Amino acid sequence: APAWLRRLCGHLLSERLLRPGGVQAVVRGVLEGTDGGAGTEAAALDWRKCDAVGKILAACPQQCLSLEDYYRQVCPQILDLLRIQDKASARQFQRVATTTLLTMAREQPQLAEEHLLQPLLAPLRRCSEAAELALEDLAAGAVLVPEAELGSCVEDVLKVYVVGNDSSSLLLGSLQSVLGVVFSLYSFAKQNVSYLRSPCQDILLWFLEKAEREQSLAVLEGLAGLSSHMPTLHPQCQLRVGSEGGAAVVVEETISDCCSDEDEALYQKISSEQCHVESLVELLSHCQESGLAGDFFIHCLKELTQVAAEDEAAPNLAVEPGGSLLELEQYQARQGRKLLVLQLVAALCEGVSDTVFTDIVQVQQFVAAVLQRACAHPARGPGAAAEAQTLAMAMGLVAAVLGGAVQLQSSDFVVLKRLVPLLEELSRTYPEPLTQELASDLRIAICTHGACSPGSVGTAADGVLGRRPGTGAPSPPSPRHGHGSPSAHRERSQEQSTRREPGASSASPAPCADSPAPAGLQELLVSAYDPQPPSRAAALRRLASLVTQRDPEALQLQEKLLQVFLENVQHEDAFVYLSAIQGVALLSNEYPERILPVLLARYECPAQGTEDAAAAVTRMKLGEVLMRVTRALGDMVFQHREPLIRAFLRGARDPDSALRASSLSNLGELCQHLGFQLGSIIQEVTCCVTAIARTDPEAEVRRAAVHVVVLLLRGLSEKVTEVLRDVLRDLYRLLKHVATAERDGATVLHAQLALEELDAAMRRVLFPPQTLEKKIVVLP
Repeated sequence: APAWLRRLCGHLLSERLLRPGGVQAVVRGVLEGTDGGAGTEAAALDWRKCDAVGKILAACPQQCLSLEDYYRQVCPQILDLLRIQDKASARQFQRVATTTLLTMAREQPQLAEEHLLQPLLAPLRRCSEAAELALEDLAAGAVLVPEAELGSCVEDVLKVYVVGNDSSSLLLGSLQSVLGVVFSLYSFAKQNVSYLRSPCQDILLWFLEKAEREQSLAVLEGLAGLSSHMPTLHPQCQLRVGSEGGAAVVVEETISDCCSDEDEALYQKISSEQCHVESLVELLSHCQESGLAGDFFIHCLKELTQVAAEDEAAPNLAVEPGGSLLELEQYQARQGRKLLVLQLVAALCEGVSDTVFTDIVQVQQFVAAVLQRACAHPARGPGAAAEAQTLAMAMGLVAAVLGGAVQLQSSDFVVLKRLVPLLEELSRTYPEPLTQELASDLRIAICTHGACSPGSVGTAADGVLGRRPGTGAPSPPSPRHGHGSPSAHRERSQEQSTRREPGASSASPAPCADSPAPAGLQELLVSAYDPQPPSRAAALRRLASLVTQRDPEALQLQEKLLQVFLENVQHEDAFVYLSAIQGVALLSNEYPERILPVLLARYECPAQGTEDAAAAVTRMKLGEVLMRVTRALGDMVFQHREPLIRAFLRGARDPDSALRASSLSNLGELCQHLGFQLGSIIQEVTCCVTAIARTDPEAEVRRAAVHVVVLLLRGLSEKVTEVLRDVLRDLYRLLKHVATAERDGATVLHAQLALEELDAAMRRVLFPPQTLEKKIVVLP
């Protein structure tokens, strides 16, 4: 069409759009085919066409005086599109309305919130706890939100938020303000036959899935009643069953002073709270795969620990007879919160505890919460048996994880090591000797990555997993004692000791029943964590010698040996960490394909939670390990060329100057070993060395950069002109610049040595030595 025709059509459509009912008329005219039949279905499936119309509606036409006037006229009509009852065209209009609303929320969030989201959520906000109700103008039993309006609002929220599926901060924030009312409606619908249960559940689950984990936990805390930041249904409003299968919000009737009415009100309040807790647990049962249920369960356990701490700090805290009303309210609030936490933990244990934990991190957090409670408040008094059983269950869970219930990786042991300080404290302070022993054995098993697993750990794991002691077969539960109780633990220990063969106590120690390593190797692994440096270093050197001798039992535990060596590399004593470096180098020489990637990953990304200085020192030690492996591999280092050079180049850009110098020194030695095998990567090395030698503020780093050039020239020798053909001129200019402009004497000396190496190499190429040759020519 000609341009004038397009402009005229757009002008006419914009005029019609701004009239009453114009949005629906324009949408019908553009989409066409709304008279039913196959054409309507095809148009509904063409979501691109509906989205294009929605984006057009979100753009303000030129005829409108201001953007706010346009939103004021159009937004009510867009919300009306969500409520069209005509089945033939409702699907199209709902898609257009959702797209328009989400586009407006992205482009003009303030106007969209004022003219779209607030009217959309108005019925829910009207009965919220945050709303200011003029109840003196409303009679008891008056309808505040009619059934049709409330049902329509919930369905519109489902279409816009869940079906639209746009998790922007504006939409999440606006929905969070009414989630308390939606949850009350969901809980009410669970008790009655109502079509609102499914949409309310979908809305709640959508928010919990899309929001950040901290935000979701805060919302769950508010829905449970542990926090007052979440507005819920107004205390003077109540939900009533509607005639059409929905619900209506009415003003609550006042309770008379009759004692029976007060008892009825108390019963209704307790029943309502119980129903809310059950609804929350059912809601969390749908969030177990994402890990949200486990995180909230751990949060409730921490709240329970805090409640126990408050009770121990002030066990007889009660209100004096002559106390103030404020003190009475505070005391009642504390007691109510305490009961609510206990009710939540009990309901979660019954409802979702069987599959609540989805990863090892949540298991560690759960066990840490139980151990912290046991360390702070050892089991005493009337509840001592239950506390001890809970502690035994948590420790049995760790033993089961270590005993093979879960296939553990090295990263899992990093998580489990957060329990080591708590287990150590428990082994020193807990009054029960068997629990002290199990805590100490668990600490040893975690530190040795399961290589040394004392008998008590295997016994506790058997109790949790339902196996017969010393075997992998399941055993029926004992009718008298729980699996994790101290008495059951004692009985299993005695049974295991009676089943031991008479020759088990001979001079040579026998391997532990639950450990894959023999006793001699176990002792070495335990000694590798000895607090005395001489004992630790001796154990490390003995382990290194076993690797050198290719001891089959030691080589089967190569991953655990590597972990032991790497942890001791971080030790501050030189005798210890040098022994660990030697052990890692020997192990890498035996299995370079497996060990080198682990070393390179540790070198590039140090362990989290360490200080910058300690991480830099550890990385320099790992660099020494990598260079020892490089020397041992010889010509075979070529296949690991690129990851090694990449790691050292990244280290050369580290903020720590000592690590930069160390990385450059390692890079130079590696280039000397590679020689003509450097290939195209020489360009990256040259650029890095040139930039550092010219611009680095530290003299030792510039000195190391020039030393890389010296080692490179020495390694290439006569092949300098072949390998460095493209970068030789740049290196020469760099060395001349350093020799004339550098103020550090050692750096200038390195540059002069490099120039001498380059001069000698070029003389050998340009003036090859004269040799006498004897030639015999046979004439024809």
